[in-house]
This record gives sequence, structure tokens and C-alpha cells, in this order.
Amino acid sequence: MGLLSQGSPLSWEETQRHAEHVRRHGILQFLHIYRAVAERQKDVLKWGDEVEYMLVAFDHEHKKVRLSLTGEEVLYTLQEKGERVNPNHPTLWRPEYGSYMIEGTPGQPYGGTMSEFNTVQDNMRKRRQEAASVLKEDEALCTVTSFPRLGCPGFTLPECEPTPVEGGASKSLFFPDEAINKHPRFSTLTRNIRHRRGEKVVINVPIFKDKNTPSPLIETFPKDDGEAAKAAKPDHIYMDAMGFGMGNCCLQVTFQACSISEARCLYDQLAPICPIVMALSAAAPFYRGYVSDIDCRWGVISASVDDRTREERGLEPLKNNHYRISKSRYDSIDSYLSECGEKYNDIDLTIDKEIYEHLVKEGIDHLLAQHIAHLFIRDPLTLFEEKIHLDDANESDHFENIQSTNWQTMRFKPPPPNSDIGWRVEFRPMEVQLTDFENSAYVVFVVLLTRVILSYKLDFLIPLSKVDENMKVAQKRDAVRQGMFYFRKDICKGGNAVVDGCGPAQNGKETDAEEYTLMSIDTIINGKDGVFPGLIPILNSYLENMEVDVDTRCTILNYLKLIKKRASGELMTVARWMREFIANHPDYKQDSVITDEMNYSLIRKCNQIAQEKAECPELLGVGFKKIKHSGNKTSSF
Repeated sequence: MGLLSQGSPLSWEETQRHAEHVRRHGILQFLHIYRAVAERQKDVLKWGDEVEYMLVAFDHEHKKVRLSLTGEEVLYTLQEKGERVNPNHPTLWRPEYGSYMIEGTPGQPYGGTMSEFNTVQDNMRKRRQEAASVLKEDEALCTVTSFPRLGCPGFTLPECEPTPVEGGASKSLFFPDEAINKHPRFSTLTRNIRHRRGEKVVINVPIFKDKNTPSPLIETFPKDDGEAAKAAKPDHIYMDAMGFGMGNCCLQVTFQACSISEARCLYDQLAPICPIVMALSAAAPFYRGYVSDIDCRWGVISASVDDRTREERGLEPLKNNHYRISKSRYDSIDSYLSECGEKYNDIDLTIDKEIYEHLVKEGIDHLLAQHIAHLFIRDPLTLFEEKIHLDDANESDHFENIQSTNWQTMRFKPPPPNSDIGWRVEFRPMEVQLTDFENSAYVVFVVLLTRVILSYKLDFLIPLSKVDENMKVAQKRDAVRQGMFYFRKDICKGGNAVVDGCGPAQNGKETDAEEYTLMSIDTIINGKDGVFPGLIPILNSYLENMEVDVDTRCTILNYLKLIKKRASGELMTVARWMREFIANHPDYKQDSVITDEMNYSLIRKCNQIAQEKAECPELLGVGFKKIKHSGNKTSSF
């Protein structure tokens, strides 16, 4: 969760007064970093994952499950027993937005050898066991993307009432401030997004229309001052707080590149992959006690932090603001960074022209300058009194203030000042999965893809407007089986004999419009004769050409098998499995409503699967067992 400064948070009015100061010095800090490390080469591949977890408390007697607001205490205990005792502890724990959430990462980054893939699931399992060991009886650590009854009455333990009156951080009708992490960053972010926007955030998710779902579905809200009635749409699930987005869980991967140019290449090449992997990892079909008609959290979280004013959203003429801004600050990227990507930058890019000209004058190239100048059209959302005046040559808090609150599908990350960390790229669209095996599979798939992109010089670039269209399709219900996605037909620049079925365009005269076509996820991942070679076959080809020990090869093939079968529809996504679980629950009345008992049954089953106490062939295949390493033997499914 981005920058976590300590100190005294300023009010929105005070923060706004310092906005230009933060932007100006943020740019100076970026320039100091750039001058120091722009020519840096030969950093080794390092990478790491971030898994977000929810803490839940089961009430078996009353068949309820609630979110346990003990995240801060659990985090403190884990840190005291781990990194504060041993700097080389294998796991690290960090706070997240919800007071029922924590985030776990490996204690040290993974390295560049293939054998590192063998340790990913073991480390994730260590994290789960470590956190579970400090929980109370009937509490559990869950990797569920969205808690189905988040925002319903009594969804927290202890039970807390929402605070819709002025003075509350979110003023939500549904989400109590006690469910927000107590670190001042989080409540300040929540309050300042609302203040900057001039009203509460508005999230409307289409309801899944089942046999007995009211049509139209129109809710009334007690304690509403009229804002909710005006904002809520018929046949939609209405939500009104940052917690409905940032209170969800995700899975992210960060890579260190060997140079700035390699980082820019990976940033671009992975951007078209984002909607594909998001659809593949879909795990969020339920919101505020209802079955929705979407499978992914992305649009929900985007709306939950949308601080744009009515002017910036184009609803009123520009008067007090500088720009019309087409997207929330949590959305897909708006420009490629490499020269290869420049011709595909077909989205109108809103930039701060003064910042752009300053950067260009200081020697920053056009593509990187416009990227930074686009990020810096945003205001800082939090500022701490102790962090206003900084040493720009040795600190980067003002740069990170803006950078870390542009939550996009990809993030381009300059090295911190005076560190041995290199240029990095963060891959951000994945939904967290129920089991350590699944999460490991998705992480390894993406990491392996980066190696293949660089080794085979693959080219996935298509116009960014098409990537945006793919992002919309990816969130739809059952997009893996039903959706069609724009994807590049010839991904091998000039052909690559190593990749079967990959070759140059006929006569080398392919036009832009012919470079890409609509494909299914199955075709993109698994390939289709005469259409596309498939990412899994390309990864298999790469493995065959690498010296990989048997143990590692078996581990990777297990992971790729899961991805392959999810893409083909042979195995369900988590979202589809959850839908079927609720649809088949004896209490479900085909009215799109998820009751306490149905939620209890679902989360309990999720926990049993995650703890490997229950098999789930629909998700994991028949006879799935955890991967164990013993010599060269690896179990498979």
C-alpha cells in the first residue's frame, strides 16, 4: 500500500495549499534520481510478490462469519516475532487499508535462477501458517478478493455502526470508520478523496438478474440525506466509500530490470497482458450482500478512489480546476514508455505542460516526460506536517506522494535515492486466489512471461484504446469463456524460429489495423492452429530450451497446467466457482441476495480449501495435492 509516512496528517485545505510545493519538489526529486541512475546497467533480475489477506472470525453456533478488526494487533505481533528479531526472516508483513487486512511478502526478493520458482509456494504457505499461528480460536486468514457481505449490517467483529454524519472519514451509510486501518494515512486518504471530489464517491455495480431478483431493483437507504438516493442506479448495487474498493484483496508482482530501458520495455509489453490475466484470475462476483453481474473488483476500486471533481469529470464547465480528466487515478495506463510503443499511444493524454517542458529541458525524453507529467496532473491526497520540507537530493517522499496514489495496471518505479535497488516494474491487475498453489501459479506465470518477452523479444503491443476496451470486457461475468479480446497476431518481431507458429507478417506489409484481432482467452493462452501460437506453448518452448532441473520443471509445468485449464474453461475461475456455490446453496432463493448463513458456508469452504482440508476439483483439478519437494520428485494434479 504505497508510501506510509509517519507524522501529523494535514487537513484537506492545508494539503491543497501545499499541492504545488509537493508537485514542484516531487519533480526535482525525480530528476535527482534520474541523473544518478539513468545509466545504471546490469542489475540482476529480482522479483517478489505481494499477497493481501483478510482476517475473519467464524461464529459456528449462529452460522455467521465476520471481518475481524484485529489487523493492527496481528501485524504488530507478526513483526515482533519476525523481522524485528531477525532481519533475514523469510516473511515480511505490512498494513493494508482495512483494519481486517494485512499484506505479506517474501522476506527477501527472489533471484534470477529458475530454481527460485520452487520456493514460491513454500513461502506463501509459511506466510499463511505464520499469521494463522497468532490468531484466536475460530479466526482465520483468508485470501478472498471481496468479502461478500462487506458493508452489510454487522459485517465486522466487533460490530460497528457506520458514521454517515459529518466528521466521519468516509460518511458512508454502510462502511464504518472502525474498519479503516488506524494508520493516519488511510483515514486521511478516505477523507481527502471525499473533500477533493466535493461529495462521496459513487460506486454502482450491475446486479445479476436471477429468476426472483426484483426488476427493477430499487433500494432505499435509512439515514440517507438524499445523496444516496440521487447517486444509486436502478438494478445496481450502490456503494459509497473507499473501503468497498481498497478493502478488497489482490495479488501483485514487482520485477527489478537490469536497466531503465528494460524496465520501460517490460512496462509496455505487460500492459496488454493486464486485462487477460485479470479475467483469468477473476475472483470477485459479490458486493454488499448481492450477486453482481461482474467478476472482477477493478471498476469498483477505481470508483472507490475517484477524487475527480464534477468539473474534471466533464459534468460542469472548467472554472476552479485545470483539466478534464478521463479516468480515475486508479485505472489502466494511458501511455507506453518505449519507442516501440509510441505509435500505439492513441489515447488523448492530459499532461501538466509546465512540468513536461521542465522535464524535457532537463534532458528527459518525450515519452518518459509525458508519463511523469500525466501522473502529476493529480493532487497529493495526504501530506504530513513533518514531511513538507525535504532534502530533494536525498529524499523522494514528494515524488512518491503522487506516484504511489496513481494506482494503475502497471507501475514504473524509479530506484529509491541512495539505494542498491534498480529500476522496477509492478504488475497490478491480478485478483487474489483462494490457495497458495493458485497464487503461486499466477505469479510464476507472469514472471516466466517476462523472461520470455526479453529472451524472445516478443511484442504484445496494440493501441492502448484497445487495451482499455479489453479492460472493460475482462471484468464482465465469465469473461474467460465468453469474452473476446483484442490481441496482437504476430508477437515475434520479424519472426522467431524458436517459437513454433510465430512468424513475420506476410510480405512484411501488415498494416496497423491488421496487426491485432479479437481472440478468446483460450486462444491467447493455449493457442489455436493458424490463428495464434498461444502463451503457454511459448513458455513450454522456452522451458525446453533452458537447462532446468527436473524438480523445477515439474513445479512450473504444474503451475502452467492450472493456467491452461482455467483459460480453456476446464477448471473454473474463483468467481465462477463462488457463483455456483451460492446458486446451489439450499438457502438461496434465486433473488441475488447472499444471507449471513450463505456467506458463512462460502467463506468456511474457502478456508477449508486454502488450508488443504478440502479438495476442490472444479478449481484445482482432480486429486490435486500440494507441491512437495523431495529429490527430483514433484507431485502433480
